[in-house]
Amino acid sequence: MLLLSLSVSALAQKSRILFVGNSLTYTNNLPELVKNEARKKGFKVQTTMIAYPNYALIDHLDDGEVQKRIRSGKFDYVIVQQGPSSQSEGREMLLDAGRKFQMLCQQNETELVFFMVWPSLTNYHTFEGVIKNHRDAAIENEALLCPVGEAWKDYFERTDDSTLYGLDGFHPSRKGSRLAAEVIVKTLFDNG
Repeated sequence: MLLLSLSVSALAQKSRILFVGNSLTYTNNLPELVKNEARKKGFKVQTTMIAYPNYALIDHLDDGEVQKRIRSGKFDYVIVQQGPSSQSEGREMLLDAGRKFQMLCQQNETELVFFMVWPSLTNYHTFEGVIKNHRDAAIENEALLCPVGEAWKDYFERTDDSTLYGLDGFHPSRKGSRLAAEVIVKTLFDNG
């Protein structure tokens, strides 16, 4: 896993998170689950979410709202989430938008974080592409990676239990969102 180790004192100051994404983020209110998971680990976290149905990262950049929020200087982390991005077009959008987000984050002393998602059950065979493209985006942009998709795939392959998926076979169940929150908190706040 691509994790960054920081001292606990540095992490205590990095507690404001902006989530940018789509329905994979707002289903089950992932930011609130992250806040609750962080609290259990002894961290105080404030979250803000900009998430709309069927949005890619480039859609957020085109709207301009995300730029205003990041420029406000109120965030320590900007967690970006796009769809699975396993195909070449999705990969290019992820990489291109990632570069733009990274420039914006660097200009505003904010850390960029990629939230790796998962494919739908019907497209499960594309999972390796999802993992590779999110890893490449994080590496290319020198950003953190929350490897939720890897944890999701590992759970599914160990248990043959698809209950991380909601009824539509794509959006997360409450259990799936809780797993995502655990991985995000571990990535951001686990220093060991």
